[in-house]
This record gives sequence, structure tokens and C-alpha cells, in this order.
Amino acid sequence: MIRINEVKQSLDNTKEDLMNSCKKILRVKDEQIKSMTIARQSVDSRKKDNVFFCYTVDVEIDGDEEKILKKINSNKLQIVEPYKYEMPENKRVSQFRPVVVGFGPAGIFAALTLARAGLKPLVLERGRDVEARTRDVNTFFTQRLLDETSNIQFGEGGAGTFSDGKLTTGIKNTLCRKVFIEFHAHGAPEEILYSGKPHIGTDKLAGVVKNMREEIIELGGEVLFEAKLTDLIIYNGSVQGITYEKNGKSYDFETDTAIIAIGHSARDTVRMLYGKGIQMMQKPFSVGARIEHPRELIDKAQYGAFAGHKALGAADYKLACHGEHERGAYTFCMCPGGTVVAATSEKGGVVVNGMSEWARDGRNSNSALLVNVYPEDFPSEHVLSGFELQKQMEQKAFVLGGGDYSAPCQLVGDFLKGKKSTKLSFVDPTCPTGVTPSDIRQVLPKKVTDTMADAIVQMDKKLKGFALPEAVLTAPETRSSSPVRILRDDIYQTNIRGLYPCGEGAGYAGGIVSAAVDGIKCAHAVLSDER
Repeated sequence: MIRINEVKQSLDNTKEDLMNSCKKILRVKDEQIKSMTIARQSVDSRKKDNVFFCYTVDVEIDGDEEKILKKINSNKLQIVEPYKYEMPENKRVSQFRPVVVGFGPAGIFAALTLARAGLKPLVLERGRDVEARTRDVNTFFTQRLLDETSNIQFGEGGAGTFSDGKLTTGIKNTLCRKVFIEFHAHGAPEEILYSGKPHIGTDKLAGVVKNMREEIIELGGEVLFEAKLTDLIIYNGSVQGITYEKNGKSYDFETDTAIIAIGHSARDTVRMLYGKGIQMMQKPFSVGARIEHPRELIDKAQYGAFAGHKALGAADYKLACHGEHERGAYTFCMCPGGTVVAATSEKGGVVVNGMSEWARDGRNSNSALLVNVYPEDFPSEHVLSGFELQKQMEQKAFVLGGGDYSAPCQLVGDFLKGKKSTKLSFVDPTCPTGVTPSDIRQVLPKKVTDTMADAIVQMDKKLKGFALPEAVLTAPETRSSSPVRILRDDIYQTNIRGLYPCGEGAGYAGGIVSAAVDGIKCAHAVLSDER
């Protein structure tokens, strides 16, 4: 198969135009083309007066590909092999069913891999199924009635279900392609297979997750909702079983294998694991606030006169800087045409995150503006003190917001001047539980807010309008990643044999794709049956 790189196309060009361009590049006749597939599509907006699409296209030719490449002699052409995933050999001899704890991206892909290998995993998810969870989240948004079992953090699909369904990742692993293929096979739009910045959208991701669950069940797996892991049964340094609670009753389940994919917010479960002697360590994480601008401002800053073109949709950005202070700042989980969402999972706390639907057509665009915090910033040297730092900020925000899950917010102009906001301007905040104008410096550590202020000014030089005085900062974003890493060895197990910490909550991932990849890797480790 021949891969053609850097095929430039006008925003108004059709797929047929793209294919005709590829034929001209290869100098082949129509009958020689067996197939053409878009491998990647990205937007080149470096010159605001000339925004265009740039494609990578894979072409299957009936003929001698090497001869064609030699004749054209272009460094933009190469021969590639189609991606092929091979399930590793199942060497497992145990007769016990493996358990997967947590049904976010890591748990879903771990369970799906094990189910396809014929192991019939038992999946425990402390939250509810995606339909019930959606109702519970909407109840919280509209009535401010928090369900600590079913919310933005807990339930089928994990925290990523109520986000942008963003599939960008910084990891380099061939299993990333496997993740995209599976999402598409279970209902995600075809565009995720080639978009340079793929996303599914919250509205579509829920159906995808449900379809994956149904396949696991069809293959003999079992998925229990509102089933919370409460204990590990350990003997002679190995897992012998687990205990979980469901409907107010406690159940023991005999197993020698448990994949722990609990997400970054299951603090009580991490405490239980720590109490059982599972080795873990403090880990840096990031905190900050959501910064919210009018979508049209961001679109114009990124696309110039091409802003609003139907082929482009809402614009995104990714910014980072190191300023006068000892640490840098960066934007994270940018949600074009999206909303800020109330994302707490514990009563008496306020947490925010971002969410976009597939259309990305909301009035505002938002992103997390984050700064790293390190173990030396934690309240103590205790392994779990990062959770305490998160909780302190979340509880301060709850009080500052008015004690009703309204989130404290501040105009960017006021934040930069160091004064409290008393009213908002023309940027209408989207947080569904409401906002309270205030001073977010009362919530976040001084090192964080000082760095954020410097970063906003610097980032405005890269993205015109980022420091818009009327833009809104809503705080705090504290759950970007886990403040703990559960230690594992090169065969993915803890100091307790048969226990596989996995995904974002265990400290080995930072988003949907990397968590899903880690789930597959842990399932592969189970299949290898090494102890």
C-alpha cells in the first residue's frame, strides 16, 4: 500500500477532488486503484489568509508499488503495511474468572480483550449504567442534587463519558490504532479514524460505551453496576478473591486476578488498597481553572477570515508556556463550542471540567488552564496527601460559591488585576449549576494562581484574545489526573500477585486513549499468566 503525505486541499474540495489529486500524484489509471483511504486529515491555519486541509492518503494499487515509487521519486510517498492487531496467545491456566474493577476506558478495553479471549470477566462498576447515569447527572445540573454513586466521575464509561470524548494523546503505541478501530466499530463516527484531532462527543460516546458493554456480555462476561469493591482477599502474597457491595449486601467472589481500573476519583477505594499493603507513591498532578471565551473569538483567532466555514467547525487550541515563576502552565482538554460542567463526586465540594457534544456548536469554547503541583506542595508526606490537597481546594470552592454547588468564577481582567469579581460581562458562563463571581485566588494555591496570571498574558501573544478581560475563569479543576501512582512491575502486577493496577486512577494514563491502551496492555499481561 502506498502512503501519500501532505496532499493539500481547499476547504471547499470534495472527497472526489482529493482522490483525483492522489491519482495525479501517482500517475496511475483508474483501473489500477483498488482502494483509497484517508489516513489523516488536519487543518493548516498557520497563514490566516490561506487556511486549507492537509491529508495523508493510503492507496492500494494493482501493480508494482516499488516501481511506481521509483518512477515518481518523491519523499512524500512511502510503502506502508496495513495495521493489524493480533490477540496474544492465551497462556492462562487458572480456572477462575478474572475481575475488572471500574468500567471507564481502561476497564472497558481490559474487559473486552479478556472476553474475546474467552475468559468471561466479571466487571464491577460502582456507578450506574450510562442511561441512568445521564439522568442522574442532569438531575444534579438542574436541581443540584448530587448522587455520590452516579455522577460525572462515577458510572459506565468513566469520567471521559461527560467530556469531549477527546481522543488526542501524546503516547506513541500501535495499540492506539486498535482503540480508534474499536470505537468506530461500536458506533463512533468514521472521522475519528483519520482526524488529526479526533473526538467522539459526549452525545455519541454514551451509545458507543453501551455497545461495547453489550459485546462483553454476549461473549460471556458479566457487568454489575452499583457494585463497589470493598476488600481484597489476600493470602500468602497473592489475590484469592474480592469483596464487593451491591444493593446494601456484601458478596465475596473467588478469583486470582483483579485488574484495578478505578479512575482518578475513587479515593475511598485507593485508601482501602493502601490499607491492604498495596505499594504506592505520591505523584505530581495539575490544578487550575476553566477559561471560557466566546466561540467566535477563538474561531477568528485561529482561522481568520475562514472562521465559520462549514468545513472547519469550531476551532481548538493547545498552549503552553514557562514564565517568570518556577513552574509552567498549559491548556488541557480544550472543548470547542462546549460547556463547563460541574464534576464533583463528593458532597460539600466543587469541581469543574469541560464537555463538548459532537457538533461543537455551543456559544462558548473553554479549556482547562493548569499548573503542576508536586509532592512538596502536598499537606504532608503521607502517600495519600495529594487527595487531601484536592479536597481542600474543592471544599473552599464550595463555600466560596455559596454552598449550593455554584462554582466560584472571576473575570480574566479582574484576575489579572488581583481584585474580586462582583459581576459578569458579555461572556455568559455555561456551568449548569451556576457560578458566583468572586476571587478564585482564595481557592487555588498562590504558586498556581501566580503562574496562571503570567501564563494568560503570555498565551495572549500566541492566541489573540486569550487574555480577553471579559473572559471567565471558573474554578477549581482538580481532577485532571490522579495524585497517586499504584506501583507495578514489568509484568503489570503490584507487590500482591494477581493485582493489576491500570489506567488513569493507578497513575499510568492521562486521557481516554492512553487509559484504553493501558487496559489492553493489562489484559495482555493477564493472558501471559506470569506470576
